Amino acid sequence: KEWLRRFPTIKDVARASTHEVLEAWQGLGYNRRALSIKKAAESIVARHDSKVPKSVFDLVKLPGIGSYTASAVITFAYNRPLVFIETNIRTVFLHHFFEDRDDIDDRELLPRIEQALDDKSPREWYWALMDYGAHLKKEHKNPSRRSKHHTVQSRFEGSDRQVRGKIITLLIADKKATMAHIQKVLDISADRLKSILTGLKRDGLITQTGKTIMLVG
Repeated sequence: KEWLRRFPTIKDVARASTHEVLEAWQGLGYNRRALSIKKAAESIVARHDSKVPKSVFDLVKLPGIGSYTASAVITFAYNRPLVFIETNIRTVFLHHFFEDRDDIDDRELLPRIEQALDDKSPREWYWALMDYGAHLKKEHKNPSRRSKHHTVQSRFEGSDRQVRGKIITLLIADKKATMAHIQKVLDISADRLKSILTGLKRDGLITQTGKTIMLVG
């Protein structure tokens, strides 16, 4: 709700500074996704008259968008019946049609998803599938474990992912900080900090001048 309040239109996202975008994004997921959204918004304003494209062909050219995400955007934004898959949708079809098998490729699921798709109300249908899939995970041993594409996410507490988030949060509050200050606040080794900062720079989230770290933009 805070994100939509601050950025009600594509133009608002495109015009915002990186600092403003990352500040509003806190708690919504990986920070690099916020950068992708901003870059995508800038491209939509410049190339598509500030309107989200209605074709997979155009959407996949935007930062951070693959074919499944593009199909999901078109389905939910424009209520068009395109086939896509995500973890909860996968769960539903694995649970009902592949109960006795493991290592199942998504290519086996897609024809069934297409066959079941509600052409008249695809948006509501996918909403229902996602809710149902989340329910199944609570009631049964996660069916997604039988998928060939299933991965177990590494522990978050104490991970580099957590430290990355803390660095961004610190820079949002203080605008910039020295490496020594960040190291002291986070209580991590200098070598580990350098490695994490290298990743943040590679992802386009921070810049570094000497030993001073700042958010991009």
